[in-house]
Amino acid sequence: MYGVEIWGDENFVIDNETVKVNHLSAPTLLEITQKIRSGGIRGPLLLRFPHLIQKQIDSLYSNFHRAIAENHYQGSFHAVFPLKVNQFPNVIDNIIAYGTPYGYGLEAGSKAELILAMCQTPIGSPITVNGFKDTEMITMGFIAAQMGHNITLIIEGINELESIIEVQSTCKLATPSIGIRLRLHSSGSGTWAKSGGMRSKFGLTTTEILEAMQLLKTNNLLENFTMIHFHIGSQMEEISPLKKALREAGNIYAELKMMGAEKLTNINIGGGLAVEYSQSKKERKNYSLNEFANDVIFSLREIMNSKGVKHPNVYTESGRFIVASHATLITPVLELFSHDYQEHSLRFKEKNPPLIDELRDLNRLLNAKNCIEFMHDALDHQESLLTLFDLGYIDLEDRSNSEILVHLIIKKSLYLMASNPTNESIRLEERFVEHFLINGSIFQSLPDYWGLHQKFPVMPLHKLHIKPIRAANLWDITCDSDGEITFDSKAPLYLHDIDLDNEEYFLAFFNVGAYQETLGMHHNLFDKPTECSVIVTENGYRLEKLHESPHIIEILESIQYNTRSMIETLKNNLQKSDFSDAKEKSDTLLKLEHYLHQNGYLRTTK
Repeated sequence: MYGVEIWGDENFVIDNETVKVNHLSAPTLLEITQKIRSGGIRGPLLLRFPHLIQKQIDSLYSNFHRAIAENHYQGSFHAVFPLKVNQFPNVIDNIIAYGTPYGYGLEAGSKAELILAMCQTPIGSPITVNGFKDTEMITMGFIAAQMGHNITLIIEGINELESIIEVQSTCKLATPSIGIRLRLHSSGSGTWAKSGGMRSKFGLTTTEILEAMQLLKTNNLLENFTMIHFHIGSQMEEISPLKKALREAGNIYAELKMMGAEKLTNINIGGGLAVEYSQSKKERKNYSLNEFANDVIFSLREIMNSKGVKHPNVYTESGRFIVASHATLITPVLELFSHDYQEHSLRFKEKNPPLIDELRDLNRLLNAKNCIEFMHDALDHQESLLTLFDLGYIDLEDRSNSEILVHLIIKKSLYLMASNPTNESIRLEERFVEHFLINGSIFQSLPDYWGLHQKFPVMPLHKLHIKPIRAANLWDITCDSDGEITFDSKAPLYLHDIDLDNEEYFLAFFNVGAYQETLGMHHNLFDKPTECSVIVTENGYRLEKLHESPHIIEILESIQYNTRSMIETLKNNLQKSDFSDAKEKSDTLLKLEHYLHQNGYLRTTK
């Protein structure tokens, strides 16, 4: 089942042999893929499911609203989406459409993101601005406030507060709200734990917070101080660090209120709400959204009640949770590298070495009753034949025949033992790992796997009624040895033994909607895959916003090459070359022109 019950969140289901979108008419991923490819598109596909963005937004707000009601909490809940997670229009447009009824806003961490937030965020919905800021970026925050935006500039250091004071003194624009990011002792867990703690890149220490309070008072800006913010790390795998951070931040909030920060009404707990990527029960995150919301609201209520402070409004910036599940990467499998080990590749002689003849008999007579014994005999014969080759008693063709026969015997035995595996058969599956070449780039489409060893759920689109028995390595088509997802016995991937000459085989990578597109790189000049939004309806589905992967010419232009000059150079060189046939020269020129206006992925699949 490929752990779909662990990571799938009921977004996808396996029905007989295929994986389906678990929504309304429930189309299969295979039929969607084949429909897009029927238009001549090749290479990887990124399928977007907007209804899953809506589901996550609804779930986030409903859980916090429930927790607020159950705990008799007096503050309100608000959220912003951090643009760094995914800035692409097909994502942001849906976030705004589904989030507007809740007042869902955006978070910016750069000048370009701030402009995007100012254009996209409905007036009244919150904008928060994190990250390091210069005077120009701070001035842009004043301009946003002048437009009527509910914007909060969260200072990362005293120098930023000084810049806010300077801008306010030199212009007559509306002053935005001011937030202070806390440098907590508490930190998160996992890969991104360094986002929190005293060694964090961002935030003010206790001493700096007190200095900021004095600056705000001196410059009559205390009434603009409305928010404190903290972040202890993305993808929090455990809930206990959050509880600790809430106690620390909650007490700082209460102390600041008692020091005279009367307009301080908001605690922004940052992001970090985890997404389930694991396909194994052993590696799951240890909390649910329900528990997350309960702990936030209950912890803050208890602190404020004990201090006699009014309950603050709660803000979150959980971007991964909102968009990770909405995107699925589909990659065709181009080749299996065990194809060398097929019966048709055998080259028998009129007289073969006795051990080769014995392997032939083992392969021919293999059945469910004798497969274990015959498998042991084949492995023993293989060692003997390799020794004979090293000593010069058999030739290269004999060695090839032995490799093919042993491989076939092992493969057949593992298939026959699939319903009752043994420790030995499992070890052999890993030893005879299959290499699946996928038409895609890990660096472009799954950069967190390459950079952080972040695993993503992966499974084939069909044949799910057949037990997969091939331990699988996945090779991408880049000319880089790091372009590989290796078999991991702790999180094993098994795929099917497939005849690609007669049928197609596709793999789907799930939960790839967060960060992968924004971090994807042009390694080998592979660009974004073809993307498409799939709108699932009661009666079927429709494809919208289909954008094919950039053509080779577009890719070269994007890195500032003069493609007109390049095309002229190619044409001139071809014209000067020696062709015996004028038509062949003309056809070659047309063929080259055609190739330049196709995407850069391989087109060898049917």
